[in-house]
Amino acid sequence: MRQQDPLLADRGFSLGPVFRRAADRHGAVFVTLDRPLDVNPSLGVDLSYTVLAEVVEELSGRLWEAGVRPTEQVVVHKTDNVDIMLLTCALSRIGAVPVLLSPGLAPEVVGQLVERLRQPWLITDRAKLEGPLKGVGLAVRRTLSVDDAPGAEPLEKYAGAEPPASVRLHPREPSLITHSSGTTGVPKLAVHCAHAMWNRLVPQKAMGWPTRGETAALHMSFVHSRFYHLLGVLLYFGSPLVLITDPDPAAVGPLLVRHRPGIVETHPNTFVLWEELADAPGAPLSRVRSYGSTFDAIHPRTVRRLLGASQRRTPWLIQLYGQSETGPVAFQWFTRRSAARADGRRVGIGIPGFTRVRVTGPDGRPTAHGTPGRIEARTRGRILTYLGMQDRYDRQLTDGWWEMGDLGYRSRLGALYLIDREIDRIDSVHSNLEVEDALMERLEELREVVIVPGADREPVPVVCVRGERPLDPERWREATADLPAMAEPRQWRFEELPMTATWKVKRVEISRMLAAGTRA
Repeated sequence: MRQQDPLLADRGFSLGPVFRRAADRHGAVFVTLDRPLDVNPSLGVDLSYTVLAEVVEELSGRLWEAGVRPTEQVVVHKTDNVDIMLLTCALSRIGAVPVLLSPGLAPEVVGQLVERLRQPWLITDRAKLEGPLKGVGLAVRRTLSVDDAPGAEPLEKYAGAEPPASVRLHPREPSLITHSSGTTGVPKLAVHCAHAMWNRLVPQKAMGWPTRGETAALHMSFVHSRFYHLLGVLLYFGSPLVLITDPDPAAVGPLLVRHRPGIVETHPNTFVLWEELADAPGAPLSRVRSYGSTFDAIHPRTVRRLLGASQRRTPWLIQLYGQSETGPVAFQWFTRRSAARADGRRVGIGIPGFTRVRVTGPDGRPTAHGTPGRIEARTRGRILTYLGMQDRYDRQLTDGWWEMGDLGYRSRLGALYLIDREIDRIDSVHSNLEVEDALMERLEELREVVIVPGADREPVPVVCVRGERPLDPERWREATADLPAMAEPRQWRFEELPMTATWKVKRVEISRMLAAGTRA
């Protein structure tokens, strides 16, 4: 009889024991960082499963000694680094509920999200307390710091405390709180439980089977639930890890040359940036067998360049479509052959046995094949609620079907095609995303192009050019000749685009900035 994976006992995926179980199963598999941990910089950057398991247990001892107890909410909001993940696992190990807030959130948004919690703890650092959070009155029980931040208790004060026994919450109790992307306003707090996380993990383990044990290089948001599911898959199969916080190709290239990963996953917009690595010195992507892309649709041009950079015989890119609230609900693979004729609007099919996807019209009934409508999904991986916004959560459900907030259609064979977010719809353009894909194909110098509605709902293209070179007006005219009429392009630096933690562009914010005549 096959032994059940302890991480999935009672159909619950708990983050507390992931590193200890992986170390016991696989031993001292290497984990490489691109910067030392803030909670223990003396460890350097060359670590292992065993070392990180010990760090998690030691941190759980400090947190317990400080007074953190099971079911208590603990906000983790600090400078971006891998120890966000380690603190999350340590809190989970003692039964506390980590509340992960992106390092990039505006301070006033942090304040609003904290108000929705019940007397949470706060774990942060000097850079936050003396920077964005300075003068922001956060309603927290106590503040702990990973360094010597003034006005906070240093976690170092409790170093050496004996780690308590591991605590497992009921699989349907809240166990993790993350936030939505916030592309349309203040993010919502999504409440996860171990049971729903298990239902997301199992199909992702099946997808990860072909690349089991390959070295994995990841640049992902440590406050997003997707990162923890991917971590669970990779640790289960014993993959060496390269965890990246700085996406600059100049820094990433040498790191990938040194470790030759077989798996690479990051945000779609980061993959656009990493197109530069396709022909970089040392061929950093030459051993990649599988790329992973989620959070947002990825441009076909980027897919082709990434797959073309690999020297493996049959590399692929797997794209997952979903939300923080649902996990992946549809998926598809690209190979070199299929990428050559890829439609960037196709996001795949539902995950058999775990998710179903449909498209509905204004009357709430499923539409005919090829007819646009609202995309809805049914999944066992759905969150428990939006914290403090149960009415908003209920409004998004219809008989168990979750409204994704996107417009799309299904083909006769059941494939799902994404048109646009509902809120981004422009009447004169069939699909903003489709036009953007076409422009990225035709103008290889583009780093990004975003089409948003202007003051009179006219389509306004905001473009970013590699190397900050001026956009060639003649090339632009040629590229847009057969596309819907648009306003003159606005050229911005990529850094000026307002983005979420996963590098999703905040289109509503861009429209507001254009109307106000401001730029970041």
